[in-house]
Amino acid sequence: MKPIFPELAKTIQQISELPIAAHRKIILQELIEYVRAKHLQKEDIHLNFICTHNSRRSQFSQIWAFTAAYLSGVNAFCYSGGVEVTAFNERAVTSIRKSGFGISSNGTSNPVYKVTLNDQVQALNVFSKLYDHPINQTKSFAAVMTCSHADENCPFIPGTEKRISLQYEDPKAFDDSPQEGQKYDERSWQIASELFYVFRSIKA
Repeated sequence: MKPIFPELAKTIQQISELPIAAHRKIILQELIEYVRAKHLQKEDIHLNFICTHNSRRSQFSQIWAFTAAYLSGVNAFCYSGGVEVTAFNERAVTSIRKSGFGISSNGTSNPVYKVTLNDQVQALNVFSKLYDHPINQTKSFAAVMTCSHADENCPFIPGTEKRISLQYEDPKAFDDSPQEGQKYDERSWQIASELFYVFRSIKA
Protein backbone atom coordinates (compact mmCIF):
# COMPACT_ATOMS: atom_id res chain seq x y z
CA MET A 1 0.00 0.00 0.00
CA LYS A 2 1.19 3.52 -0.75
CA PRO A 3 2.17 5.48 2.37
CA ILE A 4 -0.84 6.98 4.15
CA PHE A 5 -1.58 7.93 7.75
CA PRO A 6 -1.35 4.78 9.95
CA GLU A 7 -4.85 5.12 11.40
CA LEU A 8 -6.30 5.51 7.91
CA ALA A 9 -4.42 2.40 6.75
CA LYS A 10 -5.90 0.48 9.68
CA THR A 11 -9.42 1.65 8.76
CA ILE A 12 -8.97 0.69 5.12
CA GLN A 13 -7.84 -2.79 6.15
CA GLN A 14 -11.06 -3.20 8.14
CA ILE A 15 -13.14 -1.81 5.27
CA SER A 16 -11.55 -4.29 2.85
CA GLU A 17 -13.01 -7.13 4.91
CA LEU A 18 -16.62 -5.91 4.65
CA PRO A 19 -18.90 -8.03 2.43
CA ILE A 20 -20.65 -6.43 -0.54
CA ALA A 21 -24.08 -7.85 -1.37
CA ALA A 22 -24.58 -9.38 -4.80
CA HIS A 23 -27.30 -6.89 -5.74
CA ARG A 24 -24.96 -3.99 -4.91
CA LYS A 25 -22.24 -5.46 -7.13
CA ILE A 26 -24.73 -5.42 -10.00
CA ILE A 27 -25.46 -1.75 -9.32
CA LEU A 28 -21.74 -0.94 -9.11
CA GLN A 29 -20.99 -2.59 -12.44
CA GLU A 30 -22.07 0.44 -14.47
CA LEU A 31 -19.55 2.62 -12.65
CA ILE A 32 -16.84 -0.04 -13.02
CA GLU A 33 -17.40 -0.23 -16.77
CA TYR A 34 -17.30 3.54 -17.18
CA VAL A 35 -14.06 3.94 -15.21
CA ARG A 36 -12.43 0.89 -16.81
CA ALA A 37 -13.18 2.10 -20.34
CA LYS A 38 -11.67 5.50 -19.59
CA HIS A 39 -8.65 3.91 -17.93
CA LEU A 40 -7.98 1.55 -20.85
CA GLN A 41 -8.26 4.41 -23.33
CA LYS A 42 -5.84 6.44 -21.16
CA GLU A 43 -8.43 9.21 -20.88
CA ASP A 44 -8.93 11.39 -17.82
CA ILE A 45 -11.57 10.05 -15.46
CA HIS A 46 -13.87 12.67 -13.92
CA LEU A 47 -16.49 11.60 -11.36
CA ASN A 48 -18.94 14.04 -9.79
CA PHE A 49 -20.85 12.56 -6.84
CA ILE A 50 -24.17 14.36 -6.46
CA CYS A 51 -26.80 14.49 -3.73
CA THR A 52 -29.29 17.17 -2.74
CA HIS A 53 -27.36 19.13 -0.08
CA ASN A 54 -23.80 17.96 -0.78
CA SER A 55 -23.39 17.47 2.94
CA ARG A 56 -23.08 13.75 3.73
CA ARG A 57 -23.25 10.93 1.16
CA SER A 58 -21.74 12.80 -1.77
CA GLN A 59 -18.92 14.08 0.44
CA PHE A 60 -18.19 10.59 1.75
CA SER A 61 -18.19 9.38 -1.86
CA GLN A 62 -15.81 12.05 -3.14
CA ILE A 63 -13.32 11.47 -0.32
CA TRP A 64 -13.35 7.68 -0.53
CA ALA A 65 -13.26 7.62 -4.34
CA PHE A 66 -10.25 9.94 -4.24
CA THR A 67 -8.59 7.60 -1.73
CA ALA A 68 -9.42 4.40 -3.61
CA ALA A 69 -8.21 5.84 -6.91
CA TYR A 70 -4.93 7.00 -5.37
CA LEU A 71 -4.22 3.68 -3.69
CA SER A 72 -5.13 1.66 -6.79
CA GLY A 73 -3.03 3.80 -9.12
CA VAL A 74 -5.98 4.88 -11.25
CA ASN A 75 -5.83 8.51 -12.36
CA ALA A 76 -9.32 9.71 -11.40
CA PHE A 77 -10.47 13.22 -10.53
CA CYS A 78 -13.24 13.15 -7.93
CA TYR A 79 -15.73 15.92 -7.20
CA SER A 80 -19.03 16.38 -5.39
CA GLY A 81 -21.96 18.76 -5.56
CA GLY A 82 -25.66 19.23 -4.90
CA VAL A 83 -28.73 21.16 -5.91
CA GLU A 84 -28.63 23.26 -2.73
CA VAL A 85 -25.68 24.70 -0.80
CA THR A 86 -25.53 23.85 2.91
CA ALA A 87 -22.28 22.66 4.54
CA PHE A 88 -20.25 19.49 4.93
CA ASN A 89 -22.20 18.14 7.90
CA GLU A 90 -20.19 18.15 11.12
CA ARG A 91 -21.27 14.60 11.95
CA ALA A 92 -19.90 13.40 8.60
CA VAL A 93 -16.70 15.37 9.18
CA THR A 94 -16.32 13.65 12.56
CA SER A 95 -16.73 10.24 10.93
CA ILE A 96 -14.10 11.01 8.30
CA ARG A 97 -11.70 12.28 10.95
CA LYS A 98 -12.23 9.10 13.02
CA SER A 99 -11.32 7.04 9.95
CA GLY A 100 -7.81 8.52 10.08
CA PHE A 101 -7.82 11.32 7.51
CA GLY A 102 -6.02 14.56 8.26
CA ILE A 103 -8.58 17.38 8.36
CA SER A 104 -8.29 21.13 8.77
CA SER A 105 -10.91 23.79 8.02
CA ASN A 106 -11.27 27.43 7.06
CA GLY A 107 -14.51 29.42 7.36
CA THR A 108 -17.66 29.15 9.45
CA SER A 109 -21.06 28.87 7.72
CA ASN A 110 -19.80 26.61 4.91
CA PRO A 111 -16.20 25.77 5.83
CA VAL A 112 -13.67 24.53 3.29
CA TYR A 113 -12.12 21.35 4.71
CA LYS A 114 -8.69 20.20 3.59
CA VAL A 115 -8.66 16.40 3.67
CA THR A 116 -5.31 14.60 3.46
CA LEU A 117 -4.18 10.97 3.19
CA ASN A 118 -0.54 11.65 4.02
CA ASP A 119 1.91 14.54 4.06
CA GLN A 120 2.83 14.21 0.37
CA VAL A 121 -0.48 13.99 -1.53
CA GLN A 122 -2.15 17.33 -2.26
CA ALA A 123 -5.13 17.96 0.02
CA LEU A 124 -8.66 17.52 -1.25
CA ASN A 125 -10.72 20.69 -0.72
CA VAL A 126 -14.18 19.66 0.45
CA PHE A 127 -17.19 21.96 0.98
CA SER A 128 -20.86 22.12 0.06
CA LYS A 129 -21.49 23.49 -3.44
CA LEU A 130 -23.74 23.18 -6.46
CA TYR A 131 -22.87 20.36 -8.83
CA ASP A 132 -21.84 22.89 -11.51
CA HIS A 133 -19.57 24.93 -9.21
CA PRO A 134 -16.42 26.14 -11.06
CA ILE A 135 -14.19 23.84 -8.98
CA ASN A 136 -15.94 20.83 -10.58
CA GLN A 137 -15.47 19.41 -14.05
CA THR A 138 -18.17 20.78 -16.35
CA LYS A 139 -17.85 18.44 -19.36
CA SER A 140 -16.97 14.83 -20.12
CA PHE A 141 -17.70 13.53 -16.63
CA ALA A 142 -19.89 10.91 -14.99
CA ALA A 143 -22.64 12.20 -12.70
CA VAL A 144 -22.91 9.64 -9.90
CA MET A 145 -26.21 10.19 -8.11
CA THR A 146 -25.87 9.20 -4.45
CA CYS A 147 -29.40 10.01 -3.25
CA SER A 148 -32.87 9.36 -4.62
CA HIS A 149 -34.06 12.97 -4.22
CA ALA A 150 -31.31 14.42 -6.41
CA ASP A 151 -31.67 11.55 -8.87
CA GLU A 152 -35.39 12.20 -9.27
CA ASN A 153 -35.21 16.01 -9.26
CA CYS A 154 -32.23 16.50 -11.59
CA PRO A 155 -33.46 14.91 -14.81
CA PHE A 156 -30.73 16.64 -16.81
CA ILE A 157 -27.18 17.55 -15.78
CA PRO A 158 -25.27 19.45 -18.49
CA GLY A 159 -21.88 18.14 -19.60
CA THR A 160 -22.30 14.54 -18.49
CA GLU A 161 -21.01 11.62 -20.50
CA LYS A 162 -22.74 9.16 -18.22
CA ARG A 163 -25.33 9.33 -15.46
CA ILE A 164 -25.03 6.56 -12.89
CA SER A 165 -27.47 5.92 -10.03
CA LEU A 166 -25.61 4.78 -6.91
CA GLN A 167 -27.99 5.57 -4.10
CA TYR A 168 -27.29 5.28 -0.38
CA GLU A 169 -29.51 5.62 2.69
CA ASP A 170 -29.13 8.95 4.45
CA PRO A 171 -27.50 8.79 7.91
CA LYS A 172 -29.33 12.05 8.69
CA ALA A 173 -32.24 9.87 9.84
CA PHE A 174 -30.19 9.11 12.98
CA ASP A 175 -29.16 12.68 13.84
CA ASP A 176 -29.31 13.39 17.59
CA SER A 177 -30.01 9.74 18.40
CA PRO A 178 -27.87 7.33 20.43
CA GLN A 179 -27.00 5.58 17.14
CA GLU A 180 -25.80 8.74 15.37
CA GLY A 181 -22.05 8.08 15.35
CA GLN A 182 -22.46 4.40 14.56
CA LYS A 183 -24.77 5.04 11.61
CA TYR A 184 -22.56 7.74 10.10
CA ASP A 185 -19.57 5.40 10.33
CA GLU A 186 -21.59 2.55 8.81
CA ARG A 187 -22.62 4.67 5.83
CA SER A 188 -19.12 6.01 5.34
CA TRP A 189 -17.64 2.53 5.46
CA GLN A 190 -20.28 1.10 3.12
CA ILE A 191 -19.50 3.79 0.56
CA ALA A 192 -15.77 3.21 1.05
CA SER A 193 -16.00 -0.55 0.64
CA GLU A 194 -18.01 -0.23 -2.57
CA LEU A 195 -15.73 2.37 -4.10
CA PHE A 196 -12.63 0.34 -3.23
CA TYR A 197 -14.35 -2.60 -4.92
CA VAL A 198 -14.92 -0.44 -8.00
CA PHE A 199 -11.30 0.66 -8.30
CA ARG A 200 -9.92 -2.82 -7.51
CA SER A 201 -12.05 -4.11 -10.39
CA ILE A 202 -10.55 -1.70 -12.92
CA LYS A 203 -7.32 -3.64 -13.29
CA ALA A 204 -8.83 -7.09 -12.67
